[in-house]
Amino acid sequence: MTVRIYKPAKNAMQSGTRKTSKWVLEYSPEQHKHLDPLMGWTGSGDMHGQVRLKFDSREHAIAYAEKNGLDYEVIEPHVRKPRIKSYADAFAFKG
Repeated sequence: MTVRIYKPAKNAMQSGTRKTSKWVLEYSPEQHKHLDPLMGWTGSGDMHGQVRLKFDSREHAIAYAEKNGLDYEVIEPHVRKPRIKSYADAFAFKG
């Protein structure tokens, strides 16, 4: 069973970085999703698709995966460079 360990990205609709400080361990899907013919809902028999574990650090998530014998893939977060938010910098001479 394979799991992904990653740090979630900032939502496009938010300006802050809330809910992006913890690392997430998420199981990879084992079964394909299927469409219910009567109601049109999407379903699956895969119960691991509902599990998302949150950890304070990457090392804690890796230790959990190794302790439980799970194959894991660590996805490193993209680090944004800080933007200068000064009105005067928009008109500064950059020669």
